[in-house]
Formats: sequence, C-alpha cells, structure tokens
Amino acid sequence: MSLPRGTPRDTPAPATAPPGRVRPVAALPRRAETGSVRPATATAAAVTTLLGVGAAVIAAGRYASDVALRAPSGRPLPGDPKLTVHATDPERITLTRSLASLRPGTYGIEGHGLHAVVGPVLDRVPHTADTVVRRLERVELGVLGPGGRVRFTPQLHRGTPITALGLAQEDVEIPGELGPLPAWLVAAPRTTWVIALHGLGTTREHPLNLVSFYNRRKIPVLVPAYRGDEGAPASPDGLAHLGDSEWRDVDAAIRYAVRRGAGKVVLHGWGTGASMALRAAAESGMRDRISGLVLDSPVLDQEATLRNLVSAHHLPGPLLPLAVRSAQGRTGVHGDLLKAASAPEALRVPVLLLHGPDDTLAPWEPSVELAARRPDLVTLHTVRHAPHAAMWNADPVRYEEALRRFLTPLL
Repeated sequence: MSLPRGTPRDTPAPATAPPGRVRPVAALPRRAETGSVRPATATAAAVTTLLGVGAAVIAAGRYASDVALRAPSGRPLPGDPKLTVHATDPERITLTRSLASLRPGTYGIEGHGLHAVVGPVLDRVPHTADTVVRRLERVELGVLGPGGRVRFTPQLHRGTPITALGLAQEDVEIPGELGPLPAWLVAAPRTTWVIALHGLGTTREHPLNLVSFYNRRKIPVLVPAYRGDEGAPASPDGLAHLGDSEWRDVDAAIRYAVRRGAGKVVLHGWGTGASMALRAAAESGMRDRISGLVLDSPVLDQEATLRNLVSAHHLPGPLLPLAVRSAQGRTGVHGDLLKAASAPEALRVPVLLLHGPDDTLAPWEPSVELAARRPDLVTLHTVRHAPHAAMWNADPVRYEEALRRFLTPLL
C-alpha cells in the first residue's frame, strides 16, 4: 500500500473509521490517572485549606485578645511567676528565689484566699541558694503557710479606707455614662482634690497605698471604680479598652468633685489609669479644672502594651500581630487619640511622670521622650527595679518626696 506523500516511512498509516461510527479515544495510562487532579478540584482543596487555616488563626487571635482584654478587675497581670512559700514565722517569710522575690521595696503577695504584705529582703538571714527571706509585715487575709503559692502585687491593702487605713470615708455614687459608679471619698480641708485611678491588674484598693500620704497633707481624695470594676457597670462588650472609653468615667468623677466643692483637681493614675487621666486632660469638658497630672507607669503606646500583654501569655510569635489587630478591632481602641492627648504640644498642666526601665508592660521610652520634649511642664522621676505600676512599692520614700515637691505649688 502506498503512503500519502510526505509521510515518514516509520509512521503507521492513520486508521480509518467506518462511516457513521465515532472512533473510541484510547484510555489514559494508569499512572496518569492516579497522578492527576483536575484544576478545579485542586483550587477548591487549596481554598478550603486556606479557609481552615485562616479560621484557626482568627480564632487564635480572638482567644489571645480575650486573654488580654477580658481579664476581670484585680486579676494578676501576666509575666510574674507564682512563687512557693517555703517557711514562715511571725516576722519572716521564705520564698522561691527569683527576680520577682528579690525586688527591693514593699509588696503585697496574693494567693487563693490569701493577702499579705512583705517588706525588704533580709540578706543576712540564713537561707538556701534557691530561696529568699523577706520581712513579713502582716497577713491581712487567710492563712500563710509552707507550700502556698503566691504572686507579688503592688496592691498592699484589702478593704476600704476605714478598714485598711483607719481613715473616715464616705461611700458615694458618681453618675456615670453607663450608670452609677461607686467611689470612696476621704474628705479633707483643701479645695484641690486628688482623683486616684487604678490600672490593669488591680482594683480601687491599689490607690490606698497613697491615700494616707494625701490625707496627711489635708488633700481630699476621691477613689472611683470605673466600668468593668466590681460594683460598677460592665463595659457593653465586656472588654477592657485600655482607657479609650474608660476615660469618660474620669470625666464624670471630675464633674462630681466640682459639684462637691473642688476648685481644682489633680488626676493620679497608674498604668491605664494614667492614660485615662491624659485623655480627660485633653478632651473633658471640665479640663480647665485639672491643675496637674501624676502618671505612674503610664500606657503611652497602646499597641506596644497590647503586644506585651498577649506575649506574656506565651502566644506563638507568628500569631502576635494578628492578636494585637484582633484586640484593636474588637475594642475600637483609638491609639491615635491617646497619642494626640500625650503629644508634647497637647500638654497644658504640670505633669509628674513616675516610671522605670523594668516595666515590661508599658514601655518607659515614651515617658523619657515626653519629659525630654517638655521640660517646662514634665518632671520624670525614674524608678529602677520596679515592675508595672509599682514605682511607689520599690522606693516609697523617694516617690513620696517627688510627689510632695510636685504638689506644693499646685495647692
């Protein structure tokens, strides 16, 4: 049989199918069947995988932001370890040796159903290499004994001004945006009042550390609870907002103080309480009544503080940025408004900054920068070897002297 012109000799002649019949297509080799995936199927599988990973990551971010922002008032801040009590006697306590138990100063220690106060480290008292002996000042709640697990807290007192300090108080209610806010008022003759604002990880018992100092100087002190605190209205979303919404309760406290006879007020805030004070000084309709700000461990960079809060709970590094964004998105925290309120050009009243480089929650570098840019209004009192909101605990004598000098021209 002759081949069509141009057909190579070793190429088989094309087969012909009978008229009206379709020639069947040869089956694919078995290897090709098992190794191939339709493009649409592969795309669907990839999308499903990505959606699953994305959902897991979002869930992890939401969980981490919950840990950082849904903590109830008074819950210990992350970062400090639990320490074992090895021995006690009426004047001493032996604890596990750590950076926390070696801190200088006076601190509260808390455990399950327990609150006590410890003083300085007693270096000359015999102890083992893995323990620390401190002076035991008092036990305010519970029984302190070997084997107990405790954490350090800057909050020394439990109770109220009258039960903890022996100072007469008036229990008052401040009309707040979300409802009545309970507060303690420790009256005194001066017309310049102090409004004391606790921060994260503590309650309104924390400012009791300084109430006696103010009372000796005849300065009235108003200690309010704010949204989310025990006895106060809850935040609508159940989350802390790092002062971004809570500052409006400070505005309500200023209005209350003025109605009760305050001519001027000084806002003394710790941590996020300091952020609230800054926002009130910038945005409150009563800001002309504010004569000074005392900012202890101020949160001046909300994103950095959120990152530190989440990181302290040992979230994997890759999820950290997502957790921060999740927290910001859920709370509507406006870091730009805090930056505007704490900008050097925004300050209008004298400011005492009490902060130190060992604060692992609220970086102290923004405090240093603020003091350097407004030396005419800002005084920085640096405290070393102190954790967040514990500047007074580390060195009460120097803290109170700095505070006395700051307040004298304002009274």
